[in-house]
Amino acid sequence: MKKFLIALMSICLLAGTATAKENKKNVFPDGTPIPEWFDSAEVPDISTLGKIYNLADYGVISDPVRLQTEKVQAVIDEAAANGGGVVVFPEGICKSGALFMKQGVHLHLKQGAILLGSDFIMDFPVVMTRIEGEWCKYFAALINAENLDGFSITGKGIIDGNGSPYWQAFRTRRLWNPQCTNKDEQRPRLFFMNNCRNVVLADVTMQNSPFWSCHCYKSDHVKIINVRIFSPIKPIRSASADGIDMDVCSNFHIVGCRLTVNDDAICFKGGKGPEADKDPVNGENRNILVENCIFDNTTGSCMTCGSESIHAINILMRNCEVNGGGSLLQLKMRPDTPQRYEYITIENIKGHCSGLLGIASWTQFFDLKGHTEIPRSYANNITFRNIDLKTNRFMGVRGNKEQYDVYDFTFENITVETENAEWDKTAFDSYKMKNVFVNGQEQK
Repeated sequence: MKKFLIALMSICLLAGTATAKENKKNVFPDGTPIPEWFDSAEVPDISTLGKIYNLADYGVISDPVRLQTEKVQAVIDEAAANGGGVVVFPEGICKSGALFMKQGVHLHLKQGAILLGSDFIMDFPVVMTRIEGEWCKYFAALINAENLDGFSITGKGIIDGNGSPYWQAFRTRRLWNPQCTNKDEQRPRLFFMNNCRNVVLADVTMQNSPFWSCHCYKSDHVKIINVRIFSPIKPIRSASADGIDMDVCSNFHIVGCRLTVNDDAICFKGGKGPEADKDPVNGENRNILVENCIFDNTTGSCMTCGSESIHAINILMRNCEVNGGGSLLQLKMRPDTPQRYEYITIENIKGHCSGLLGIASWTQFFDLKGHTEIPRSYANNITFRNIDLKTNRFMGVRGNKEQYDVYDFTFENITVETENAEWDKTAFDSYKMKNVFVNGQEQK
C-alpha cells in the first residue's frame, strides 16, 4: 500500500494541469458516473484469504533447472479441494510449465520469489483458448484461470516467462517466412484468464513473456494494482509481448502500474473479420479506467485499440507519465472488420513519446473471408485534455474516407514541442481545438 501511495503522489504532482473542477467530475467519457468500486486500490491481505499453503512445505525447492509443474499444481488442487486458500511461492526460483488456477485459490509470491516459465513449449499443453481475436487450439499460458469468481495474484515476487529462446525462434522463423504470424511460432503467454470476475493482480512483476503478458478475455471487475510489466528491447528484442490485453472485458481498473514492453502497453481486442460483430464470442470493451501509471519506451503505443477489435467505449486514461515510446493513443483501423472506437478520453498526461495520436489502416494479414465490400468503421467522441508532451511528431492521422469516419474529436489545453508539427486536418470530419499550442503556435 505504501508503494502505491508514493507512486500516486509523485504522478499526481506531474499532472498539475488538472483543475479541481475536472477532478470532481469523476465520470466516464460518455458522462455516466464512475462507480465507487473504482475508488479503491486496496491490496488483499493474504491472512484473510484462508489457509496458507507454502510450497516449501510440499517439496517444492529452489531450482532454476528442475521442472516442478506437477508439485505446484498438486498444491493448487489440494487447496481447492479443501475449500480454498493461498498458495505461497517462497524466496527462490520455481520453474514450471502451465499452471491452472482453481476456484477459491489465490497465489502469492513473496519478495525474492521467481516463478520461472519453462523454455520448452511441450510443457504448455494445447488447449482450446482465445488468441488473436478467435477461439482455436493453441498453447496454454504459464498461469491460466477460467470461470473463476474472486481470486488474486499478489506479492512482490516475479513471474518470469523465460522468453528469450522463444523470441529468438520467432525472429529466426520470420527471416525465412516474413508472413509468419504470431501464432505460427509456438509461444505461451504469461497469464490468461477467461470468463473471470472479481479479480485482483497486485504488486507482482510480470516480465519476459514469450508472447502477450496479461491477456484477459470476457472478464469483469478486475483490478490491476502496482504491477510492473517488462519485456526488453535489447540486447535481445522481445516479440509481441503486449502489456495488458483486454478482450471483450468490462470494469477494469489499472492503477499505479509501470509498463515497459516491446509492443503495445495497453491494448483492446475483441474480434476480427467482416462479421465479427455478429459472433457472440466477440464483443466490446467498456468502462476501463487507467490512472497513475508510467509508460516507458513502449515500442507500440501507450494505449491501442488493436489489430483485432470491434468496439471500445468508455475508456479513460488519466494522470499518467510517459517516458518514450509510441503514441499516447493508436487506433488501428482494420479494412476487413467493422470497428467503432468511441468515448475515449486521455487527460492529465506529461512526458515524451512519438506522438499524441495515431490513426491509420491496419492491413496486416488482411482477410475479407470471401466478402467483397469493406465494412465501415468509426472513431468518434474522443478527447485529449491537459497534456504537456515532447514528441517526434504532433499527430499521425491518416484519413481514409472509403473505410472509416473520424469525427467529434476534442483537443483542449495541450502543449506539444515536436520535431514535426504538420498534421492532416482533412482526416477529421469534425474536431474542436481550444488552447492547443504546437511549438508555440496555436492550432485551430
